[in-house]
Amino acid sequence: MQIKEIFSTGVAYLWMALWIVWLASALTAKRSVQRQTVASRLEQTILVTTAFFLLFDRRLWPHWLRQRVLPEDDVALLWIGLLLTAAGVGFAILARFWIGRNWSGTITIKEQHELIQTGPYRIVRHPIYTGLLLAYLSTAIVHGELRGFVGFVLLLLGFGLKLRMEETFMVQQFGNVYLDYKQRVKALVPFVV
Repeated sequence: MQIKEIFSTGVAYLWMALWIVWLASALTAKRSVQRQTVASRLEQTILVTTAFFLLFDRRLWPHWLRQRVLPEDDVALLWIGLLLTAAGVGFAILARFWIGRNWSGTITIKEQHELIQTGPYRIVRHPIYTGLLLAYLSTAIVHGELRGFVGFVLLLLGFGLKLRMEETFMVQQFGNVYLDYKQRVKALVPFVV
């Protein structure tokens, strides 16, 4: 087995762990009382799903998207990618546990919805997206092909659409409390965005 394959397998296991946690914890979510429209959900889902197919299924894409843009045998770069993937997955899982039963895969208002402003939500307003974006970009570094970086742009666009709509729902539900939170805490990257 080549060194790159070992690191690729490592990041694949990290992503599998994340999805197992996601599926298991989805069973405990509160009942939704308001949801986003099907059209808005479809728009976001197409971008996000395409991004993940770009990252994880290289056979689907034309040769030019499979071109290497990073050296295949740079062990330091592979370690950085693996460690940052682990950090991103870990941060997303922590945020998922922290938000508890208020979480949803779609944009919703939950029954007895609570505005969480502690833990990772004290650092950024959307720590799940922050963790997933870090993990995705870091996995793209491990893979080293153009497709991962193109997918990252699509993921940013998809999460950007979702984030804006979530914020609209949160302002609608929590009013000035959310607006104050929005002024104090950045959306995705502390002290930046």
